[in-house]
Amino acid sequence: MREISRYQDAAATADVRIADMITGSTGSINSADSARTSQWKNPLRDSRDLRLPRIAGPCSLVLFGVTGDLSKKKLLPAVYDLANRGLLPAGFGLVGFGRRDWSHDDFAGFVKENVREHCRTPFNDSTWKHLSEGLRFVQGTFDDADAFARLSSTVAELDQIRGTEGNHAFYMSIPPRDFPVVAKQLADSGLARSAGDAWRRVIIEKPFGRDLASSRELDRVVSEVFDPNSVFRIDHYLGKETVQNLLALRFANMMFEPVWNSNYVSHVEITMAEDIGIGGRAGYYDGIGAARDVIQNHLLQLMALTAMEEPASFNAKDLAIEKLKVLSSVRLPEDLAAHTARGQYSAGWQGSEKVVGYLEEAGISQDSTTETYAAVRLDIDTRRWAGVPFYLRTGKRLGKRVTEIAVNFKRAPHLPFDSTSTQELGENAIVIRVQPDEGITLRFGSKVPGTAMEVRDVNMDFTYGNSFTEASPEAYERLILDVLLGDPPLFPTSREIDLSWKILDPIEEFWSAQGQPEPYRAGTWGPAQADTMLANDGHSWRIP
Repeated sequence: MREISRYQDAAATADVRIADMITGSTGSINSADSARTSQWKNPLRDSRDLRLPRIAGPCSLVLFGVTGDLSKKKLLPAVYDLANRGLLPAGFGLVGFGRRDWSHDDFAGFVKENVREHCRTPFNDSTWKHLSEGLRFVQGTFDDADAFARLSSTVAELDQIRGTEGNHAFYMSIPPRDFPVVAKQLADSGLARSAGDAWRRVIIEKPFGRDLASSRELDRVVSEVFDPNSVFRIDHYLGKETVQNLLALRFANMMFEPVWNSNYVSHVEITMAEDIGIGGRAGYYDGIGAARDVIQNHLLQLMALTAMEEPASFNAKDLAIEKLKVLSSVRLPEDLAAHTARGQYSAGWQGSEKVVGYLEEAGISQDSTTETYAAVRLDIDTRRWAGVPFYLRTGKRLGKRVTEIAVNFKRAPHLPFDSTSTQELGENAIVIRVQPDEGITLRFGSKVPGTAMEVRDVNMDFTYGNSFTEASPEAYERLILDVLLGDPPLFPTSREIDLSWKILDPIEEFWSAQGQPEPYRAGTWGPAQADTMLANDGHSWRIP
C-alpha cells in the first residue's frame, strides 16, 4: 500500500473538515465526485493505464449554441478529432439545436466546413462518413416547448438507430441568462431524466455567474433539474497538457519538492496575456471585465494547482480537497489600492497593425469603466507559502499572447563573488508555459566562457513538440471525453467556484468605486500602476 505523505498525516483533521464542505449542501454537486471516479487510476502511478486508451461508451452529445464561435472553432473540431483518434463509440450521435431553418444535411455541411478548417488531426473521409451518419439538427428557440419535444424524439431516434442506449450529454454553450429556461425545458420534456443504467449529463461553460450570489443561483437552477452527479463545469485551461504536466512536474520528481516552498521561493507570477482586443464580444465583455473573465476561474485554478499539497490520488475528491485548502487559505491584501491594478487599453500598435482603444470598439460606451487589464496580489496563509506573494495578471492588447506560471526563487547570497561577477544575474526560475509553446523553462546562472569569473542567466528548455512525437490533444478533446466517460478530475467543483468569488468580490467592489481604469497603450504590458504594484514589494514583472 502506498505510504501516506507527511503532509496528509499532519493535515488529516483539515482533510475531514474540507471533505465535509465538499459533501455538504452547498457543495452537493461535488459529493458524487468520489463515487464517479472510484475506479479512475492515478496516471502517474499506474503506467498500464497510460497505454490503454479510454474510449467512451454508447452516447450522444447535444450542443446548444451550436452556431457560436466556441462551437465552430473548438467543440465541433474536438468531437471530430476524438472520432479520428478512435475514442468515440461506433454509434456516436451529435445533435445541434438552433434557430436556423436547417435540415440534417445542412447541419452536416456546416459541421464539415468548420471541422475541415479547425480540426487538429488530418481530415479523413472515412472518419467523416461514419461521424456524419450520426448528425442531427433540431430547429427551435429556447422558449419553444415543441422544439424540445422534437429534440426528445431525435435523441430517442438515436437510441434506436445508433444504439446510444439513452446516454446523452447536453452542452450549454450559451449565455448564463439562458440557462434557467433551457434547464426548465429539458426538465419539462423529460430529457433531463434517465432510466435504468442510462445517464444524462449537463456541461456548463463559464462564466459561472458574475459574483457569488449569481453563481449560487445558477447552481440552484441547474441542481433542481439535473442530478448533482451529472453536472460538469468546464474550465478549458484545466484540460491543457501543460497544466496537467504541472502535477507531473511537482509530484513525480523529487528534485523540485524540497525547494517548492517559502524557504526558497521569492514570489510566483501567473500570467494570461492576449494580444487581441475584444473583437465582436462587446455584448458579453463590457460589464464583465478581465478579472471576472479570467482571474476568477482560470488563474485562481492555476494558482491552486501550483500551491496545493500532494493529493492522496488524482481522483476528483482528493484533488478538490487540496485545491480547497489553498483557496480557503487565501488572504487579500489590506491595501487594495497598492496591491491591485486595473487598466483599459487605448489606441496603439499591435505589431505592424494600428488598433483602436477599448472605448472606440463597436458597442462600447464612451464612459465604460470595464477593465481590460487586471492584476492582483494574493497571499496564501499556509506553512508552505507564508510570506510568498502570488501575483495574478491578465489583459487584452498586451505585448504577446502567452499563458505561463513563473515560480521565482530567492537570490543567492553570492558570497564567493564580487559585485561585478554577478551583476547580470537575476533570480532562478521555473516557468511553466501553458500556451502557446507548451513546455517548461529553467532559468539559472552559468559562467560565461573566458578567463574571468562572470555569471549570467541561461535557460534550459523542455518543449512538447521536441520531446514527444505525439501532438498534444486540444483541451476540449480531453474535457468532452471526460464528460462522456463520467471522469471529473479536471472540472472545478461548486465549492471551489464559491471560494473563488469570495476572493474576487471584495476586489471588484473596491474597483467599482474607483472610476475609470488607468489607460495603457495597446501592444505594451499594461498600466504603470501594475509595475508600481510589484515595485512596492521589491519585485518586477517578468516579460514573457
